[in-house]
Amino acid sequence: MKHSLQLRLSQQLTLTPQLQQSIRLLQLSTLELNQELETMLQDNPLLERIEGSEGAEGEADYGADETGTDASSGPTSDSTAETPTETRNESNEPGDAGESTLDIQDSMWDDAPSAYAHSDDEEQDGPQMAACSETLREHLLWQLNLLNIYDRDKSMVMLLIDALDDDGYLHQDLAELAALLPPELEVDPVELDTALKHVRNMDPVGVGARSLSECLVLQLESLPEETPGRAHAIEIARNHLAVMAARDFTNLKRLLRCNDAQLREAQTLIVSLNPRPGAEYASTDTRYIVHDVEVRKVKGQWTVRLNTDAMPRLRINRVYADILRRNRNASSKELSTQLQEARWLIKNVQQRFDTILRVSQAIVERQRHFFDHGDVAMRPLVLREIAEEVGLHESTVSRVTTQKYMFTPRGIYELKYFFGSHVATDTGGACSATAIRALIKQLIAAEDTKRPLSDSHIAEVLSQQGIIVARRTIAKYREALQIPPVNLRKSL
Repeated sequence: MKHSLQLRLSQQLTLTPQLQQSIRLLQLSTLELNQELETMLQDNPLLERIEGSEGAEGEADYGADETGTDASSGPTSDSTAETPTETRNESNEPGDAGESTLDIQDSMWDDAPSAYAHSDDEEQDGPQMAACSETLREHLLWQLNLLNIYDRDKSMVMLLIDALDDDGYLHQDLAELAALLPPELEVDPVELDTALKHVRNMDPVGVGARSLSECLVLQLESLPEETPGRAHAIEIARNHLAVMAARDFTNLKRLLRCNDAQLREAQTLIVSLNPRPGAEYASTDTRYIVHDVEVRKVKGQWTVRLNTDAMPRLRINRVYADILRRNRNASSKELSTQLQEARWLIKNVQQRFDTILRVSQAIVERQRHFFDHGDVAMRPLVLREIAEEVGLHESTVSRVTTQKYMFTPRGIYELKYFFGSHVATDTGGACSATAIRALIKQLIAAEDTKRPLSDSHIAEVLSQQGIIVARRTIAKYREALQIPPVNLRKSL
């Protein structure tokens, strides 16, 4: 094989560390961004967060020139020291505010009563503690301690309480539970059946049931006998629950030998029951949303602004920057690297929020009719349109609109909510899928429940309005809205 030298020209895209960091910060949500910044603040001593009203005039210009580094190696001096949030807050005169706050706190301390004195507002004076939600098990055990029964019976009841699921149902058979216990205890299923009766007498009513039918019957039997529709409701819950779920009212009236009024009373009573009695005690994982931008109507125009509370306020640490300025030797190389990383981070955070603002403004301009009239006025929109308008790539717009939220007078929406597919109209235009779902929801909300609209009928109504939608598309949108089919929406 003959060896030879060849010269070839090619282009290659290289992602610098600064660009990689910018992309990573752009795709993070606000909560994830704060977690990322907390890690960087711990690792980089030259970076610090401005808390509260801290920071006086001149802080924004501190950093680049004093450390002897070239300004071209990082962002401008204003953006190097901190994010724009601090610059906007400089006019608040934090020094005067701090002095007035100190005077108020001193006067409150002087006038405060003794720590041993009691007042009517004693609960408000103490520290505010977070409330702990009571679990279903704790609620049932508290009632168990109030029962005057033998210790063996209490142990049986406690065993059944531990066997309940989060909804309060007992799915295990009593014979199976008895078989799991040590033989020397000589536990008989009859004893567990007695213990189960104690559980079913506890609050919430319906706990300890082994099926939905049994749960509803327990709740119905706890009602006064003179309750209208109680007898028919118990019969339905015990034997004909599937017939009622299918909305076969004709067959149900024949089985119960009742008229429409009596069946309506029984149906209303069953619907008012709680099919999951233990759900109110289940622990819930609360997920908080921090909106990135706010939309307000000012002088007839919809305007967008950043949520200043969600913007981290960062700056270069003055102490370490002074050390780096005075010591320009090889030992300060690590501090110089950390200074550059801090500048990059501050610039990338600022660029992140600027990009979110630009994209949000473009979305609001395209969807201004939505803010005036709601979902029915949503227009079709794709990422490419916004990308061309703001001069960004579609992938960048996708990152900006993912897990970024907009606070509007109509609620909080993710930016991706304003994008959607379109459906053709008979006039040659297009209608947003979001608008079609809103129309379907309006039509079903206004329908006659005795004669609900089928998917084909809804498609005909939309076609009369110039929107051509297939029946299967209506069914898909209806299922996305979690609206049951026509046979399950029928009522007496």
